[in-house]
Amino acid sequence: RKEFVDLYVNYMFNESIRKPFEDFKKGFLRGCPARRWMMFLPVELQILLQGHTKFDWNLLQKNVKYSQYESLDQTIRNFWTVFHKLPEEKKKMFIAFLTGSDQIPGYVLEHFTFTIADPKVENPDELCPSASTCYHILFLPR
Repeated sequence: RKEFVDLYVNYMFNESIRKPFEDFKKGFLRGCPARRWMMFLPVELQILLQGHTKFDWNLLQKNVKYSQYESLDQTIRNFWTVFHKLPEEKKKMFIAFLTGSDQIPGYVLEHFTFTIADPKVENPDELCPSASTCYHILFLPR
């Protein structure tokens, strides 16, 4: 029985997909030559392709720019107080709201920045926060 199971598993996971996988590999390597990826360690390649999955939220706060706000304005202090109390998943949802992706590209974690701007509206209580995902701007009413 063990030999049968071993042979069956080998067939299902290796032999039955060998031709389709070789075709996929050939096409993939045509667009992404493997010799260029060889300089990366597996962990580095994963970060480069998938982006960072762990964040330094204090570094994110440090890198933020402000437009029509100062870092000590009450609205900004309230924003960061609430933000740091959020669970990790909600913080990632905020990144997705701001950028369109819940991950920061692998090559920019230390340099990732966004801007918090005052939308300058007459009645800020009637406006919800919004974002410009292309420019990484959070429009935060006072």
